[in-house]
Amino acid sequence: MNDQQLLRYSRHILLDEIDIAGQEKLLAGHALIIGAGGLGSPAALYLASAGIGTLTLVDDDTVDMTNLQRQIMHTTERVGRNKVDSGKQALAEINPTIEIVALKERVMGERLEELVARASVVLDCTDNFATRHAINRACVAQRVPLVSGAAIRFDGQVSVFDARRDAPCYACLFPEDQQFDEINCATMGVFAPIVGIVGSMQAAEALKIVAGIGQSLAGRLLLLDARTMEWTSIKVARNPTCDVCGKAH
Repeated sequence: MNDQQLLRYSRHILLDEIDIAGQEKLLAGHALIIGAGGLGSPAALYLASAGIGTLTLVDDDTVDMTNLQRQIMHTTERVGRNKVDSGKQALAEINPTIEIVALKERVMGERLEELVARASVVLDCTDNFATRHAINRACVAQRVPLVSGAAIRFDGQVSVFDARRDAPCYACLFPEDQQFDEINCATMGVFAPIVGIVGSMQAAEALKIVAGIGQSLAGRLLLLDARTMEWTSIKVARNPTCDVCGKAH
């Protein structure tokens, strides 16, 4: 690291668990964030400020006025712009020293696996089961850790699915062949800070994974009820017959 980097990241370097070696791992790391909305905004902002070396932001949507109540990466003047371009501008203003790749795409199939394979960690900041399952499959296939978050109304959840370990994948928790109600904030509403809390936790888990510190949420699901501000931690076991990860172990 040069003198400017030592100064910029000095508060990380002061932490014994991170130090210079951990910060150098972050600078060499590559985070893939899929979804540049409520969850992706705080996650991307913290990863950029913390010095993740490369940040790839994927989203095919544009900034809408209704997004601004919670999607803190975007501004009123950027309504109508592509979310990834708006996000890239915000991230570059915070940290112009990292590489920011903005992809206006809805990634699936081989393209998704290609992007996942390049990453050190993947953050699922999307809002539908089909995309979440596709991301999970790609992460299991490429053995890249996945940090998953979700938020609706006053409820949030976050977990880590790490195919490098004997840990469950997303499909162990939410099997693809089971029917779950698709609900989103456009119809159900969402308490603005809940996406900030969950997205920030996703950033924290991603940074821990890349820096190789602490213990991740792999094998645990955290649930938050913001009405009472109570957390619930649930242990999640790997399903040995899981259609996605069962064959991978």
